[in-house]
Amino acid sequence: MSNWKELIDTEEFVEEEIKDDIEEPAKYHIFLMNDDYTPMDFVVEVLRQFFNKNEEEATEIMLTVHYQGKGLCGTFTAEIAETKVDNVDRFALEHQHPLKCILEKA
Repeated sequence: MSNWKELIDTEEFVEEEIKDDIEEPAKYHIFLMNDDYTPMDFVVEVLRQFFNKNEEEATEIMLTVHYQGKGLCGTFTAEIAETKVDNVDRFALEHQHPLKCILEKA
């Protein structure tokens, strides 16, 4: 039978080993893509509704999309990013806008 000191030492070693094995989940950037048809106000609305941006941040990102072709909306884990992209695409389709939202690995 082992004594309590050995058990505590083994437990600490296992905890350290587990902490070493844990990795951060992969992150993905979400970008809105520019098109010639989606109104700027709609892009601002999407940024505010789906990415929790305030008016100023949303306007700045919208202008980046307009002038540079794409704008970074945020960086998220895979599942959250995929859900946000899907929600934005569906919302744009419902409102008959061709706005596209894409993922890129961070």
